Amino acid sequence: MKQDNRNLLLAIVLSVVVLFGWQYFYGVPQMEKQKQIAQQNQQTQTQTGAPVPGAAPAPTAAPGQPASSVPGAAPTTQVAMTRDQALAASPRVRIDTPKIIGSISLTGARIDDISLKGFRETVDPNSPIIVLLSPLGGPNGYYSDFGWVAAPGTDVALPNASTVWTADAQVLTPAKPLNLTWDNGQGLLFRRVVTIDDNAMFSVRDEVENKGAGPVTLFPYAQVVRHGRPPTLGYYVLHEGLIGVLGEHGLQEFTYDHVDKEPLLAPGTNGRVWKDAVGGFIGITDKYWAATVVPDQSRKYEGRFSSVQTGSQRTYQADFLAEAVTVAPGANAVSNAHLFAGAKEVAAINGYEKNLGIKRFDLMIDWGWFYFITKPMFFLLDWIFKHVGNFGIAILIVTLILKGVFFPLASKSYASMAKMKAVQPEMMAIRERYADDKMKQQQALMELYKSQKINPLAGCWPVLVQIPVFFALYKILFITIEMRHAPFFGWIRDLAAPDPTNLFNLFGLLPFTPPSMLHLGLWPIIMGITMFVQMKMNPEPPDPIQKMMFTWMPVFFTFLLGSFPAGLVIYWSWNNLLSVMQQGYIMRKHGVKIELFDNLKGMFGKKATPAAASPSPAPAPGKPANSNKK
Repeated sequence: MKQDNRNLLLAIVLSVVVLFGWQYFYGVPQMEKQKQIAQQNQQTQTQTGAPVPGAAPAPTAAPGQPASSVPGAAPTTQVAMTRDQALAASPRVRIDTPKIIGSISLTGARIDDISLKGFRETVDPNSPIIVLLSPLGGPNGYYSDFGWVAAPGTDVALPNASTVWTADAQVLTPAKPLNLTWDNGQGLLFRRVVTIDDNAMFSVRDEVENKGAGPVTLFPYAQVVRHGRPPTLGYYVLHEGLIGVLGEHGLQEFTYDHVDKEPLLAPGTNGRVWKDAVGGFIGITDKYWAATVVPDQSRKYEGRFSSVQTGSQRTYQADFLAEAVTVAPGANAVSNAHLFAGAKEVAAINGYEKNLGIKRFDLMIDWGWFYFITKPMFFLLDWIFKHVGNFGIAILIVTLILKGVFFPLASKSYASMAKMKAVQPEMMAIRERYADDKMKQQQALMELYKSQKINPLAGCWPVLVQIPVFFALYKILFITIEMRHAPFFGWIRDLAAPDPTNLFNLFGLLPFTPPSMLHLGLWPIIMGITMFVQMKMNPEPPDPIQKMMFTWMPVFFTFLLGSFPAGLVIYWSWNNLLSVMQQGYIMRKHGVKIELFDNLKGMFGKKATPAAASPSPAPAPGKPANSNKK
């Protein structure tokens, strides 16, 4: 019995330590980081940035050769400008689609100005819209380039970051492509056709026409470049940084720190190269948005992650260099690629994978290790949402469905627990009989279980089944943009954020903000009450240590879940309530007494004094009452 108590105590303590550690190292910092990121994003709309490097030329390495530098690693320093000033420094073609707005710089034909119409910094409908890509020269330079690289030793003028292209239109829309041209004056005419769909996918067709007397060998390239390290949440369950699926090399996810610590590709340049890849994509991802370039899915290419120190900050880059094409005199060569620059909406990402044939483009969204559970659960939630119009209601319905699916398992579990209670006296007798022989004790217990058709592990199955479901739902709430700023009812305006109310300022009545460690909203309190009721459904453990742990466990979990997403706490509260009703039904069905009211009376009712509870026997005739004292 002591061994069982120690095991139980150890399991509970470890569970509390894990959850407390999650809250301390992840949950509490999440709230602070989210606030800081929102403030920083709003400030970058108007503030003047630190000096940033100048224009980034195209890659200088041919396939199979190490890069001499990160593309754009030989810049000159420009005067710092605001974002608006940096945008005004170059002639531009506007971009206008149902989902994004921005512009393309005709200097370098660079896509460096993208904002997302449907997404704002906060739940306030008047807060600024999300800015994704920004021009070089202003704060937080972040952009994409396409072009050609000449073979080593070839002296040919190619379009670069300072090239001014000629455009045939003033605005790019899904209905109106953009045609760009540039003549190098040496017999090569470059054309670029840029189209965009209703969402956030650019198609870039680069063509070079050779009007000269000799053949020219060129390599198509595309890159995503980010100046300075952006603020990140730093969660193990979420990838932020450089990402790609590089053909047979598979999914590659590098944080900014990871890239910085890679071996040198060239002096001052850290990174990694993957050769002979076919299919996939490569780029940079944030929690909810991404900018990635997509090569021709049928041609080999070399993919690369890299970082280089440029002035006072590092520049991060994800790029691909495709196979060489030789352009004979009088002939043309064509390269096709794509750029995705927008919100990682599940339907859009899956549509691009299917319609454009982009290999594993769905991995742009970090579904995690439980991919096979997380993604189907999201589709179920999303399907229900489209019918009920509220993701919170969808969570409640999915929980109800899961309870129904696992009802047979829960029924068997509770039935086995009822049988365990019925044979408790026999189990105690066996433990006392073989107190000094653990092996015989276990053999006797197993024989008892077998004769009574009891599975001693049956009670664990409902909990074990709930763990991956709980984690999958947490992952969905945390990573999917569909859950971002999704309201429930009342004060819950964002299911992906913690409950904003707090017990310690009387839910807003007192004019102060308690420390993050004391963040305890109303929904976590509701969850704690439902957990308390569920635990009181069963008889009180006879062991005082077990009784104490089971009594305080709901309190621990109430505080620990205070910083979890509200949607997850609502799920857990609803799941507890359904479990109480389910357990009550099954216990009545099997004739097992529901101990809830007796346990509550025992807690709050008047307890008998020790003398009244167990009266002392009368002393034997002729002996004093204190005869046992020595």
